[in-house]
Amino acid sequence: MASHIVGYPRMGPKRELKFALESFWDKKSSAEDLQKVAADLRSSIWKQMSNAGIKYIPSNTFSYYDQVLDATSMLGAVPPRYGWNGGEIGFDTYFSMARGNASVPAMEMTKWFDTNYHFIVPELGPDVNFSYASHKAVDEYKEAKQLGVNTVPVLIGPVSYLLLSKPAKGVEKTFSLLSLLPKILPIYKEVISELKAAGASWIQFDEPTLVLDLDSYKLQAFTAAYDDLESTLSGLNVLIETYFADLTAEAYKTLIGLKGVTAYGLDLVRGAQTLDLVRSNFPKGKYLFAGVVDGRNIWANDLAASFSTLKELEAVVGKENLVVSTSCSLLHTAVDLVNETKLDDEIKSWLAFAAQKVVEVNALAKALAGQKDEAFFSANAAAQASRKSSPRVTNEAVQKAAAALKGSDHRRATNVSARLDAQQKKLNLPILPTTTIGSFPQTLELRRVRREFKANKISEDDYIKAIKEEIKKVVDLQEELDIDVLVHGEPERNDMVEYFGEQLSGFAFTVNGWVQSYGSRCVKPPIIYGDVSRPKPMTVFWSSTAQSMTARPMKGMLTGPVTILNWSFVRNDQPRFETCYQIALAIKDEVEDLEKAGINVIQIDEAALREGLPLRKSEHAFYLKWAVHSFRITNCGVQDTTQIHTHMCYSNFNDIIHSIIDMDADVITIENSRSDEKLLSVFREGVKYGAGIGPGVYDIHSPRIPSTEEIADRINKMLAVLETNILWVNPDCGLKTRKYAEVKPA
Repeated sequence: MASHIVGYPRMGPKRELKFALESFWDKKSSAEDLQKVAADLRSSIWKQMSNAGIKYIPSNTFSYYDQVLDATSMLGAVPPRYGWNGGEIGFDTYFSMARGNASVPAMEMTKWFDTNYHFIVPELGPDVNFSYASHKAVDEYKEAKQLGVNTVPVLIGPVSYLLLSKPAKGVEKTFSLLSLLPKILPIYKEVISELKAAGASWIQFDEPTLVLDLDSYKLQAFTAAYDDLESTLSGLNVLIETYFADLTAEAYKTLIGLKGVTAYGLDLVRGAQTLDLVRSNFPKGKYLFAGVVDGRNIWANDLAASFSTLKELEAVVGKENLVVSTSCSLLHTAVDLVNETKLDDEIKSWLAFAAQKVVEVNALAKALAGQKDEAFFSANAAAQASRKSSPRVTNEAVQKAAAALKGSDHRRATNVSARLDAQQKKLNLPILPTTTIGSFPQTLELRRVRREFKANKISEDDYIKAIKEEIKKVVDLQEELDIDVLVHGEPERNDMVEYFGEQLSGFAFTVNGWVQSYGSRCVKPPIIYGDVSRPKPMTVFWSSTAQSMTARPMKGMLTGPVTILNWSFVRNDQPRFETCYQIALAIKDEVEDLEKAGINVIQIDEAALREGLPLRKSEHAFYLKWAVHSFRITNCGVQDTTQIHTHMCYSNFNDIIHSIIDMDADVITIENSRSDEKLLSVFREGVKYGAGIGPGVYDIHSPRIPSTEEIADRINKMLAVLETNILWVNPDCGLKTRKYAEVKPA
């Protein structure tokens, strides 16, 4: 019985790639140094999987920034502004596309389906001259082969690549991206031919867009693409991998009808209904790569339940044709539980990170082959039972409070226009008020102070003194720059979700549970294992301290319940909305304590509200109902004169604009500058928005400093579609990833 891993985390167990990238970008190390770190990481990943007994080991899932950008490089689809003149794409062009440079902005970045991973959106049009410009897939296959590991090279499938792209600037929005299929398939054929020549026997095409609501025209594109590739693929085993949701009956029919395809990879964790399609019709002689081990969460697999599912599938597809797999790439989970020295043994026994998931996949494959590791399965069953019965998971008072929420929609008593009038009388803000989103640059010195305090190397008094000094510096800078509504800069926080999770009950924390968000940016999601409550105030001291340093309004800075939920590893033993309501009640307590402390502007970030939107339209309404309701719960009890802000970043908002309005925030700040001001098109199309709104004018994910003219031009574009009295001016997002030398002039 064979085993397969869809993909693996790239950053390394101690974020080795992150530090190598940042050193290279800061010109402190060479391209060769970066390449050596990358090669060492790839080698250790392949050997680890090989030693664990995995048969189908992926290659080309490693990336210096993003796998979609790697596909753009492979196809030579470099936008003209980067001045690339052909040949193999090097780091200069590659990282300019990802991050921008001194003279041109980066390409748009958006969320990868409903995850917190971001990809670089290809910019395409009828005039793009595609060419084979990055041999990375072939080079990495050969690299693994030299190490004695015969891998399955992974490519983003041609149809998904086009469906995830956007028309370039100047190209009609109605341009059919799928019309480019005949132009990119010749390059795919070159890559496939080179892989065959190098000795590859399998190839994996990731076609995750198959799980979306696709019309017949889009589904036909898959049929056309693989018809065209069939003769080139001859002699190879071809796996089409899908993940993140169920397939519709039409998409499943399209998938199993693709020519030249040997195997189908299905997510059976988030796509459990796909099982019914497999049961009723699976093509004879084809392989099923059954994704039963969750690639997106950190809970130990219920091996007995997975084994039962696999035994049932074995009867449908045949013993020799069933391969045990992960539900998706393990990119979305932490790397290795071995590195967690501070988690207590009980919680640790409930978890499995990427390295442990590899072992689970192989254990299930061996069990199906009649070599069941009884001790391993027994320990797993004991851990599952312990989690179900542990008293630390349940808090009756919290469950009662959450149950009592039913029956009210938790709206503020007064409408937004009346509230804005009351707030203006109190705050006396100018036309086009300026603010920032929350964080300021996190200097090495600041990180050192936090690290030493956590390690008990400095006293609490010394820590508070250092943080107060940093807040004073941030407040003084904002006053010098004449910012209207200030922030304290969040010097006490390493991460916006981790900071709150550390102070809420029902959360556990890792030391090295890092997950890549984009490029070198990693986050350490908290683990929600039980019922959530707030034992004591979390931010009131720092917000009050900051407000005492200025006469200007100081924003209280909170992370909203939906974002805490979507940016955590969430318990899978109750519906997500129940956990979200519990978090909302905890944040509500904090909002009301901030108001009592004299904080008149409170920002409740919902950066990830759009990210959690289900991939299927039929599930949108239910999600948006409880997500928006959760946000309203947090601030339904404040006075009209307290101004509630929220913030959203890096997603497509246009399709949920009415839900954003329904959140009933007084002011929303929202990413805009990196996505070609796509957001403004909603207002051009006549959507009326009566609350305050600040579409971002400065892309903080790029080191590039925009000119005054550029920012003024953005503001003028906004004024063409928004009323002057509701418009705010602000960056796209928090500033912590930037340096002061970039932030101050911007």
